[in-house]
Amino acid sequence: MSPRPKIALDKNTIILAAAELANEEGSEYVTLAMLAKKLSIKPPSLYNHFDGLPGIKRELAVYSLKKLYNSLAEEAQGKSKGDEAIMALSQAYLTFARRNPGLYEFALAAPDPADETVNDAGKKIVGLVISAIQPFGLMEEEAIHAVRGLRSLMHGFASLEQSRGFGMSLDLDESYQLAVAALIKGLKK
Repeated sequence: MSPRPKIALDKNTIILAAAELANEEGSEYVTLAMLAKKLSIKPPSLYNHFDGLPGIKRELAVYSLKKLYNSLAEEAQGKSKGDEAIMALSQAYLTFARRNPGLYEFALAAPDPADETVNDAGKKIVGLVISAIQPFGLMEEEAIHAVRGLRSLMHGFASLEQSRGFGMSLDLDESYQLAVAALIKGLKK
């Protein structure tokens, strides 16, 4: 039997492998056993870098939120605020969910809602969206309601699409754009 190839095992390598596993197989497959198998190591080796599976899932949630934020920020860069920015952000959100189905699940399901690092990563996303809707002149409370409404629309669509909840032959991208446009129209009132 030939020896296993040595890999440089560190937190980043483990998180990247976990992200790949989540996207390929689904978030429920991110277990110590599956991750160790993917990395060709024994499960106890993971404890040298993380406090078990909860620690890995926490880091994966942070990684996912940061990756989502970067996708949104990159798409919004150079766009004027308002309609154009909201359309760009919403399209980037759906694209992220489509390309990273496992990471998307981790971005939504933070293991500990009181975790400051996870919350800070999420707040950056909210700040980006609030900045985009500034031209509508909403008061602070109204802006939070608008962010929640947009998030609900984007998440609902992405989730239904991932679970194959849309059975009709109409173009999904067109349906999504029309839904976001309707929300924008509502914000203008």
